[in-house]
Amino acid sequence: MKKSNLIKASLLSLFISFTFNSGTYAANAPTTCSIKTYSGHYLTAVGGGGRITDVIHSDAKKVRSWEKFTLIDPGVGVPIPYGIKTATGNYLTAVGGGGRITDVIHSDATRQLDWEKFTLISLGGGYYAIQTFKGNYLTAVGGGGRITDVIHSDATQINAWEKFFFTCGL
Repeated sequence: MKKSNLIKASLLSLFISFTFNSGTYAANAPTTCSIKTYSGHYLTAVGGGGRITDVIHSDAKKVRSWEKFTLIDPGVGVPIPYGIKTATGNYLTAVGGGGRITDVIHSDATRQLDWEKFTLISLGGGYYAIQTFKGNYLTAVGGGGRITDVIHSDATQINAWEKFFFTCGL
């Protein structure tokens, strides 16, 4: 990673951590990030987004365009409920607001409503848990490396498979 991107990613991580931990709120510009699973694979929005089936894979070993997601701060609330946009400009949706093991994620939303809001919980060291609108956590099934049964949204505790590493400023 280039030194300038590493610095940007570190600053964003510090900003997000400070914002959540201090209870303060400050709007920020959209930020493009990759999201790595606990096993070291990247999340991919299949087809760049716009899908309701075969939506997310977790087997990518490199960051390309479909492995880049844009965090959208809607400018309201503490903690900050981010929208996560795909390469096609669609939002990720936690179907039903979370709490599912099938038909978990869609990537076809064009507006950020409640089910398109995710809270990033800082775990330190660049790792975050991704919390759905209903308060459940996203799980990279098997820690990542999958193209089927990839993501669940029914976790109520943060364990290894609920940890995601964000690299931002891409």
